[in-house]
Amino acid sequence: MSHQNQHVASHSEGWAVRGEGNQKVTSVHQTQCEAIEAGRGIARNQESELLIHGENGQIRERNSYGNDPCPPKG
Repeated sequence: MSHQNQHVASHSEGWAVRGEGNQKVTSVHQTQCEAIEAGRGIARNQESELLIHGENGQIRERNSYGNDPCPPKG
């Protein structure tokens, strides 16, 4: 199974979900909330991380759905 991080970022047609390193977006949504829900489902399925970008492109939130080390580093 691929453990590819998913990114939610602004897109010319709304908000997009894109797998890390992919050229093409996985899906495009009208709202950021819809894109986050779609990205969360993919990240859970792939046991990866979801990175949510703000309108300025900077990461504003990240959520992990994989096997996190316990206790977390840092």
